[in-house]
Amino acid sequence: MKSTRILFLAAIILLACEQPKEKESRPAYQYLEEMTIPQLQVGYQKSTFTIEQVVKDYLQRIEDLDKNGPALNAIIYVNPKALEIARAMDAELKAGKSRGLLHGIPVIVKDNMNTADMPTTAGATVLRDSYPPDDSFLVKKLRDAGAIIIAKANLSEWANFRADMSSSGWSGMLGQTKNPYVLDRNPCGSSSGSGVAASANLCAIAIGTETNGSIVCPSNANGLVGLKPTVGLLSRSGIIPISFTQDT
Repeated sequence: MKSTRILFLAAIILLACEQPKEKESRPAYQYLEEMTIPQLQVGYQKSTFTIEQVVKDYLQRIEDLDKNGPALNAIIYVNPKALEIARAMDAELKAGKSRGLLHGIPVIVKDNMNTADMPTTAGATVLRDSYPPDDSFLVKKLRDAGAIIIAKANLSEWANFRADMSSSGWSGMLGQTKNPYVLDRNPCGSSSGSGVAASANLCAIAIGTETNGSIVCPSNANGLVGLKPTVGLLSRSGIIPISFTQDT
């Protein structure tokens, strides 16, 4: 009986001396996972968060998940003025102004679409420092509606017009884009970076292009809903082309 009491007391002492386990830390940007555009808009209106905070947190996700950690290789360029634009849009909202339906919504576009403030390369190193004079039609429409282009996405080089056996999601600019669910699996293409960016919650919405499966295939491979517009419904001005009868 005495030995039982001694063992019981020893167990109590051990429990008392045991260091409490630290709670598993969760990134501050955890709230962005699967965040929808309407949810962001409501958050802005209710001042739950600011546009600057949201853009900053998406940029941190890009740093943590795309440039480090699993190194998804989905992003070729980050817009250096993204936070400056976000602050200006916060001030506009505070003054009761809105640029449009996408005011303050962070968007990533495929790097075959002209952006006047970032290079447009189609993934090819020969265009590394190529700054177009103007935005493409689609990018201009996005900005006019209030979207913030926070980055440009990797792609199958030249939108998969490089070679018959080219790898989906590989470009000379950045290398191989990785599927966020299984890093060694095919992310499909050619809008690989756009699909991975949306799937990994690196932005609220990502824009791709399609000639023959380049939107629908990455959507399928990365667990997304992808919308392929009818050919000719949207202007392709300022987008590096492949086929005038199929590009969309």
